[in-house]
Amino acid sequence: MNFKPKTSSVQAVVSLMAACSLGVMGSLPIRQQASQAQSAAPPQVVTTILPMTQFTRAVAGERAEVTPLIPPHLGPHDYQARPEDGRLLAQADVLVINGLGMETFLDGLMASAGNPNLTVIDTSEGIPTLRTQEPEHGHGDGHGHSHGHSHSHGHSHGHSHGHSHDHGHSHGEFNPHIWLDPRRAIQQVENIRDGLISVDPEGADIYRANAAAFIEELTALDLEIAQQLAPFEGRSFVVFHDIAPYFAERYNLKSEFLVEIPEASPSPEDVRRVMDTVRESGLKTILVEPQVGDNNPFEVLAQDLGVQVRVFDPIETAGPEGIEPEYYLTIMRQNVENLVSSFEAETAFLPEDFVPLLPSLSGPVAFALGGRGALPSMSGVGAVEELEELLVTAR
Repeated sequence: MNFKPKTSSVQAVVSLMAACSLGVMGSLPIRQQASQAQSAAPPQVVTTILPMTQFTRAVAGERAEVTPLIPPHLGPHDYQARPEDGRLLAQADVLVINGLGMETFLDGLMASAGNPNLTVIDTSEGIPTLRTQEPEHGHGDGHGHSHGHSHSHGHSHGHSHGHSHDHGHSHGEFNPHIWLDPRRAIQQVENIRDGLISVDPEGADIYRANAAAFIEELTALDLEIAQQLAPFEGRSFVVFHDIAPYFAERYNLKSEFLVEIPEASPSPEDVRRVMDTVRESGLKTILVEPQVGDNNPFEVLAQDLGVQVRVFDPIETAGPEGIEPEYYLTIMRQNVENLVSSFEAETAFLPEDFVPLLPSLSGPVAFALGGRGALPSMSGVGAVEELEELLVTAR
């Protein structure tokens, strides 16, 4: 009897084995992709003040989800923590802060969040700082001594802050407004880049490329500002709060500020103090912050005293568009335009013979005569004659 193998049965077994093999092998890449997707999940990043949101978005791009803790229309001094903010930090992987006592509101919030795995990136790490200055006799020098300080990136740690906030603008030992100097802003961007890489090494190339692109824009901005302000080297400007010492130091200017005054809702006594300071100093331009709003009592005051009011924005509040990195660049350019306009107005106020003496005289240009006297009553021909007498003394 002839034996014939049952080919149909053999083929069926082979086909079944192939199908099983294909199923197993086919499912492996799917599981690997799922695992890769899980490991590459974008980190949840929370930022504090507006510039930190702008810088972090510039570095993170689409790689990480960036959520501001403080709504852009609120400044850090007006912010009050809500229960949902604690939950936000509890679920976050990274918290990006300015540091230098700017975020005193984090004390209780960090404790309530109870997130031991939260990585805090202190962007002020390693950046030379200036001491906080207190105004004297109505205004104060905006300079201090440089210091360095450091924290370790990529590690979970808490921050304790114990600085007072008189009038909502007083800080601790060191002035925190480092982001208003583009060169220091570059260092902050680099710190954010390194911190994100430590948390999400798989996104390192993205973070490096994004940071490099934004640093290029900051470098161009810095060069542009330096060129615009070069003709005014050594000149001074006056602001209401000690917000601009880093900006002034970078561009060889002097920043002075009036006694701490709550611009948003000053009392009659506050306004009277400003009037006295303006009269005594011969101030010709007041630089205010945009938070003052439309009901600005200093606008009326400026009209009464014959001085200009211009804006120097510390970039602490904005509309919804303010969270974008480009907003920082735009506002910094506007600040410089307003400052140049202020300097030019001061120069136009003075006789031509007086202008070359400006760098050699003490005190701010806005306080045109420094400690040599005031010009509360000077106008017209009488102003020129009186100024010529003072020029003889100055020479």
